[in-house]
Amino acid sequence: MATLLVVGLGNPGPEYQWTPHNAGFLAVDRIAEAAGIPISNRRGRALTARVQVGGREVVLAKPETWMNLSGESVAALLRELDAKPEQDLLVLYDELALPLGTVRVRPGGSSGGHNGAKSINALVGTERWARIRIGVGPDGEIGKGRRGADYLLQPMRRMELNLLGEALDRAAQAVAIVATEGVAAAMNKINPREPLGTDQPKVQQNAQ
Repeated sequence: MATLLVVGLGNPGPEYQWTPHNAGFLAVDRIAEAAGIPISNRRGRALTARVQVGGREVVLAKPETWMNLSGESVAALLRELDAKPEQDLLVLYDELALPLGTVRVRPGGSSGGHNGAKSINALVGTERWARIRIGVGPDGEIGKGRRGADYLLQPMRRMELNLLGEALDRAAQAVAIVATEGVAAAMNKINPREPLGTDQPKVQQNAQ
């Protein structure tokens, strides 16, 4: 089975680490932490690490470009891995249109106005790449007075981070299902928010 390229989107720099726009970075960090390895190798204008998920080799990547140039890094990684976006690419990113804590798996589609997704569509030449959208939309009292683009680049509050943490765990589970069973299975298990059993595939440590 071909290597799966799993890319989390975000902006580099410590000032952006805990902002909603960096949910994709935080999700791949969560996977790497479970495997006990750092995302520290440099290739394709990204920080990368290799892990095993259910017996499949996975390359985790965090582009070192700005969000709106994410496609440059993704295209370079696909070329280096000799991978096809329609089959071997899975991208995780924040979605302002979804409530905070929501996770949705999709097999492809338009960018929906997300600059990182828009850049990937343009640079890889297709919208047919799998994605996991992590909801960060402010809602109710938690999001009171916090809206739009400014909100995406502001550090999250403790309650927001708690909700996001649950979504990051679910996103990591979604990656494992995609790697072992495919996108359709992940959509069926993750999108309806069904309880996930303890027999889900695990991430194992692998040499970098």
